[in-house]
Parts: sequence; C-alpha cells; structure tokens
Amino acid sequence: MSMPSTIEVPDLARCAFCDYLAGRRPYTILARGEHSALFVTREQRGVSHLLALPVMHRATLLDLQWPETEAVMHAMREAARAIVAAEGVAAISVWQNNGVGANQTIAHVHFHIAGAREGEETERGDVQEVGLKVTERIAQRLRIAHEFRLK
Repeated sequence: MSMPSTIEVPDLARCAFCDYLAGRRPYTILARGEHSALFVTREQRGVSHLLALPVMHRATLLDLQWPETEAVMHAMREAARAIVAAEGVAAISVWQNNGVGANQTIAHVHFHIAGAREGEETERGDVQEVGLKVTERIAQRLRIAHEFRLK
C-alpha cells in the first residue's frame, strides 16, 4: 500500500522535466528506458553532472512505485559507470532533495550523479548554466565510453 506524500514541493504551473521528456522544450536526454531517463543537466556541478529520474511524473521519493524505483537506481548506476569510463574521475557524488525545505526546485523526483577528479569536489551553491551544445558534447562523450541500457 502506498502512502500519499505530505512533503511540500515547489508549486510550478508545469513540470519542466515532463516537458523535456515530451519534447516540448529542448534538453539533452542522454538515455531513456520505459521507466527511467538520464539527463545531462545544464547546471554542471561536477565532471559530467547527470540527473536520473522516472519517466512518469512523481513529485518525491515517497511517490515512486516499485518498477520506477528499480529503474531509477539502475539508471544511477549506469550514469556512474559512464562517468568513470569517460572522465576517469576519482569520486562520484549522488544526492537527492525532497521538498521545499530540502531545496527541491522541480517537483519531479530526480537524483544527481556527478564525478569529481582527484583533489576536487562537486560545486555547491550557484553555478553558471551551460548551453545545449555543451550538454550535447558531454552526452556524446559518455555514449562513446558506455552503452546505456535503461529499464
């Protein structure tokens, strides 16, 4: 039995992630399966910063159903493997925010996966957004280094 989420999420008229998945707005979708997708975020906080998310709109971690939970975890592992293969990083950071109080900015559950080189950390705070040409180059580098098979 699932329990409804009582976490306060950002109040947005439309979900940007759903728009990207539907092709209504341009964004770099690295890979997509039946239940999960990987995006190359425009806010690069590490070496190849990616987002893993369910294809179906779910506001928070509490709202995920079992097939989505498994698929998103699998996508996170695929992302980490690709980053290591393409970038030769020394570390991988994974983080996730649920609710306004945890700094969730888009009300569609997503996990951040970013690499860090030796002696470096992932960026915190504000970072400059990169353009689609940059995110497409990152996606191309990752696809060459790793074959994605998402669920």
